[in-house]
Amino acid sequence: MVNNELISTIIVNFNSGDKVSLCVQSLLDTKLNLEIIIVDNASSDQSLKALKEVTSSELNIHYIENQKNNGFAVACNQGARLARGEFLLYLNPDCKIQENAISEMVSCLRKYPKAGMAGGQILNSDGSEQVGGRRMVPTPWRSLLRVTRISALSKRYPRLFSDFNLDQNPLPDHPIEVEAISGACMLVQREAYEDVGGLDEGYFLHCEDLDWCMTFRLKGWNVMFVPDAKISHFQGACSRSRRVFVEWHKHKGMVRFYHKFFRHQYPSILMWMVSVAVWARFGLLACYFSLRHFLRSLKKFWYRKSMGTRQVGSVIIPTNSSR
Repeated sequence: MVNNELISTIIVNFNSGDKVSLCVQSLLDTKLNLEIIIVDNASSDQSLKALKEVTSSELNIHYIENQKNNGFAVACNQGARLARGEFLLYLNPDCKIQENAISEMVSCLRKYPKAGMAGGQILNSDGSEQVGGRRMVPTPWRSLLRVTRISALSKRYPRLFSDFNLDQNPLPDHPIEVEAISGACMLVQREAYEDVGGLDEGYFLHCEDLDWCMTFRLKGWNVMFVPDAKISHFQGACSRSRRVFVEWHKHKGMVRFYHKFFRHQYPSILMWMVSVAVWARFGLLACYFSLRHFLRSLKKFWYRKSMGTRQVGSVIIPTNSSR
């Protein structure tokens, strides 16, 4: 059971639509002693306005409205500086947390004295476990195996070709220590936060959670996976319309992560190979998403032309109507 300690929840919003309102409502439904800090990274949709309207009577919700998007890590640290709680819960705006999830994670942090951070079982919309909720650190060797698809041999030769994602492993029946959890939901105890510090603001989007898990472990804190704490994650709510932008920062963050933690542990030639593989993968993905966008635009153009219409802003008007 959770005592009456204050739990500060930090949510970074960027064009999350109605997802952020559903996320906040799921927090309010827990009936726990929460303060909710919304850090908006200059959203251009109506998500922040809508959230304020539906939560206008809630006194424990605070807002930080940034004039530009400085990245996820910067926004998380802004929220943490405002937080007063004994525990800090970092939660993505496209998450819906189940009623007992926070209590389960808090109990885990209380039970294990060196547990500094805990995450739950992240679920897809169909109820299956999401990739990345529990994982090993993607070292340069593991990442090279995954990019080259050699990790497919992990079932036959697990010691040589192990994959870093653990979602295909049997689900434990109790909290276990892991190397890393998902940044979609991270509960951190105050003492550990004060010891480790905030997220590395050198990352703009993606990989800052891996970096933080790595830093916690290097400081002597354990990272825990709590299977009974379930969180639904409607992944991609604010990134589908800017896939190349997201992939750029994801790959840039991974290269930064490798060089920050592994450049003195691995041969230079291997680090070079990994960097080349990462950027080659980004190039292929960028071409794929750009081509797909072009083909979709071309398809819409020919459809409108065949139907005798044209688009002005968001309005479709006929071009061959008789007078």
